[in-house]
Amino acid sequence: MHVVITGANRGIGREMASQYSGAGHVVTGTARDGASEVTLDVTDPDQQAQFAAHLGDRPIDLLVCNAGVYLDKGLALEDYTAEIWSQSMAANVTGVFLTVQALLPNLRLGTAPKIAIISSQMASHARAPGGSYAYRASKAAVLNLGRNLATDLKPEGIAVGIYHPGWVRTEMGGEAGDISVEESASGLIREFDALTIEITGCFHTWDGRIHAY
Repeated sequence: MHVVITGANRGIGREMASQYSGAGHVVTGTARDGASEVTLDVTDPDQQAQFAAHLGDRPIDLLVCNAGVYLDKGLALEDYTAEIWSQSMAANVTGVFLTVQALLPNLRLGTAPKIAIISSQMASHARAPGGSYAYRASKAAVLNLGRNLATDLKPEGIAVGIYHPGWVRTEMGGEAGDISVEESASGLIREFDALTIEITGCFHTWDGRIHAY
């Protein structure tokens, strides 16, 4: 199986890449800073086109859209800027769309191809504890994007799942997180394995629960 993972240079992305490679799968990882096989700023259409050209006609069986930013963690409402909003939406929403758009020809060549989008429980409208406005809004938007992609790609046999990775002890999640990177990655991989066209558009947690929208 050929797996493409964006944001594979750290945290959950790096651990998923490691676990897939250890299981004998071929992994193509990307990172904005060049600390992975392919340098890719997911917000840059030119770099997306270069990545697609790099892959050529190689099939992709699983695309994991993991790259993202959390720029407003702990930020007071008064301290938000337009730049924080634009960068959050560009990386967490537009970047996912551009990645899917660029790699769709390769997915169409894959075997039972799948797209896994890493969102967050912070996308849920059922949970509104306040704060982290740009991050919450961007993760809600990418959840909506994934649901609509699932509808449009279902006739082509491409399944789309959206996932909450858990509160993970990473640079982004902080040391107070509930679970380790290894637990999150292994749980997500189980969920990706279980994704089929019959449940396309699902919003699941890393441990297999259906998440409220």
